[in-house]
Amino acid sequence: MRKRERFRMVPIDEINMTPLLDLTFVLLIAFMITMPLMEYGTTVTPPQLNSEKLPDDNFKSIALTAKGTILIDNDTVPGDELIARLKQLKAEQPKLQLLLRADGKCPYKEVIALMATIRRGGFADVTLVTQSED
Repeated sequence: MRKRERFRMVPIDEINMTPLLDLTFVLLIAFMITMPLMEYGTTVTPPQLNSEKLPDDNFKSIALTAKGTILIDNDTVPGDELIARLKQLKAEQPKLQLLLRADGKCPYKEVIALMATIRRGGFADVTLVTQSED
């Protein structure tokens, strides 16, 4: 009778968490190592400069020259008057589209700053105009 009691299996009512925690930490470390590699290892191919047909009506052209001059339909606009002029255009023609032409020698920072100014002027959508490769 004593042999039977000594070898009787006792049910385990607890889950051993150690292997689960080990697996969790191994996966965490693996993801921490691979995520930065995935971020910097992504290949980005810029789009071709094939431009679509420009709208025929209801648009204004804003140009940024290589010297940093801003033109609205060939009229020079000082930077401090640009927001007021854009708000006036938006009030006069709510469905007006803006086409932004920037010189290829302009720094990217200036183009983005101009786009932010246009947004503050009330225009949510701006079309960037490029030349066709042909």
